[in-house]
Amino acid sequence: MKKTTLLSLIALSFLSVGYTQEVKQKTKRLEGIKPENFTPSGMIRCATDEYEELLYSKDPKRMSKEQFEAYIAPYVEQYKNTPANASQSGGIIYIPVVVHVIHNGDAYGTNENITDEQVQSQITVMTQDYRRMAGTPGFNTNAVGADVQIEFVLAKVDPNGNPTNGINRVNLCRDNYNAGSFAEIQDLIDAEVKPQTIWNPTLYMNMWSVNWDGSDLLGYAQFPSNNTSLANTDGVVAGYGFFGSSSLATGNFSPPFDKGRTMTHEVGHFLGLYHTFQGGCAGENNTSGDFCADTPAVASPNGGCSPINSCPTGGNDMIQNYMDYTDDACMNIFTIEQKARITSVMNSMQRRASLKTSTKDQPIPLFVNDAELKLERVCTTAGETSCPTGSGPTVKVTIYNRGTSALTSAVIAYNINGGTSYNYNWSGNLAQDKFATFDMPITNATSGTLNAAITTANGVTDQRATNNSVSTTYTIPTLPTNYSFNNYVFRLQRDFYGAETTWTLKNQAGTTLYSSIPYSNSTSAVLPTLITQNWTLPSNDCYTFTINDTAGDGICCGYGQGYYDIKSTDGVTIVASGASFGSSESKAFSVNFLSNETFETLNDVYVFPNPTKSILNIAVPSGVEMIKNVAVYNYLGQVVAQKNITNQDDLSIDTTNFSNGVYLITVSNGAQSKTLRFIKE
Repeated sequence: MKKTTLLSLIALSFLSVGYTQEVKQKTKRLEGIKPENFTPSGMIRCATDEYEELLYSKDPKRMSKEQFEAYIAPYVEQYKNTPANASQSGGIIYIPVVVHVIHNGDAYGTNENITDEQVQSQITVMTQDYRRMAGTPGFNTNAVGADVQIEFVLAKVDPNGNPTNGINRVNLCRDNYNAGSFAEIQDLIDAEVKPQTIWNPTLYMNMWSVNWDGSDLLGYAQFPSNNTSLANTDGVVAGYGFFGSSSLATGNFSPPFDKGRTMTHEVGHFLGLYHTFQGGCAGENNTSGDFCADTPAVASPNGGCSPINSCPTGGNDMIQNYMDYTDDACMNIFTIEQKARITSVMNSMQRRASLKTSTKDQPIPLFVNDAELKLERVCTTAGETSCPTGSGPTVKVTIYNRGTSALTSAVIAYNINGGTSYNYNWSGNLAQDKFATFDMPITNATSGTLNAAITTANGVTDQRATNNSVSTTYTIPTLPTNYSFNNYVFRLQRDFYGAETTWTLKNQAGTTLYSSIPYSNSTSAVLPTLITQNWTLPSNDCYTFTINDTAGDGICCGYGQGYYDIKSTDGVTIVASGASFGSSESKAFSVNFLSNETFETLNDVYVFPNPTKSILNIAVPSGVEMIKNVAVYNYLGQVVAQKNITNQDDLSIDTTNFSNGVYLITVSNGAQSKTLRFIKE
């Protein structure tokens, strides 16, 4: 939901007791966008013109429009003079494509981490549109409609020569790429996203799917240029809701721009086309127009799908043209002269011509058993902590099946700083090119360089070694702040848009202990009632509080000054607080928590027999500093036994009188400790 400022809301309250939903719509537009690039519905259909101006300001040697037209004009004329307007490319052009799905760690298929099927639907739509394919929405019967003779294929070979499905998922740990101006958005994309993800633009057409998070921007492209600079930004970008077609796949779409035509349009710019309304009614076939005589003059961008004649001469606007701003559902035309420009660009512009000869869309020999390993970023901010997993420190990895047989098992060998190697056994069931992301436990974890490699796939030696190994700097996560009290007070002051707010409190096992109810929006300028809850939280557990705002702007700042906090019952200790958190924020803390972190000098300490019925023995290897204290806790964090050790031959605890259940025993040498679990039968 889009919001107005608090001042507007208060002013409105003097006029009426209530206010309508229409009044609450945000009126501020993204800065730096030309008025003509907004659709009638207020969406920014395309920001390619603005992007080109920004690129030119960074590199004045980049081709201007006039220079580009002077260069391309002879090739266009040569094309037009070719008998029957035959393709100078010698037939169908196949362009290898890589789609970079940029996300922030959301689960596969959630929000911006769109599915493979949604990605593939975009490639299908573009091929249908550029081929004027019969029996598809890309077909037309217009006399000047053209088969551009270009097909798009997801890459089958990655830059390292390994097999791929052409979908590159990258967690960059940023919630969204919205900003106050298009220049700021472009800076984020060009400085952060593209350099970290782009594949060689002479061999792949790079496409990026990102989260604009309510900026109203659909997409933009980099126009072709023979200047060799700016290669590391070359490609097309679109918001994930406008990527792909809802007619071909289920996914996360934003109607009425949900049929894949945003990328058909942006790729048109990537291949040298202008907007049909370029130059308005005076811009037909001159230096301010689109240089295509068979696209009628258009006064301004069209929206929706209603026929219109916006210029005195030239006939009805070609609202079906992919280079207008109409809704996706009514677009289905590239013209003969637009094809002439595209073909000329593909024959003459360096980074476009090289795509014709790229073989990255051609499959390479595949093996039966071939697993690929990738390391995933874990998104944290300065000072942020999270609850430890039950198995201790972990690293997030993704395993892909690049083999022709289903991948059901794999062994991952890993070490830190080249030290002792340990194995992790993965099992599952992955079809070809499918993947699984999971937290892999790290035995005897220390901070350093983590090296990991797949050694076997489906019980045999992995048949491709070039995609097996990964390395990263690994740091043991900082544990959350531990509090010694069990009773807490939670307060939530909603802003005027309570329906956007949800929250949960979960324990370490992921069980929801407390959560929000559906809230309502305010109907006046009076803030909603403050919500106060008393929480009693068991000891020896870790808790994560998460608050969400569907509009992506938190609960503060101009919408009623909302906030939340979690405090001690005397109100002195602040456990967590916040208000300005974008789409979501999480805070972790623990209560009388007994760390199960393993310290290096106590790594080999263990207890036996486990389970036990009476005496529990503590085994300490030689060389370990003398054990001084032993304490046993139940799962409420209560001490049920404690013992000072004066004789290292007396490392045992009598559990005969303990109730049956699970216990924790902490062994300490004064400087370090280790906590182990055991079962009393």
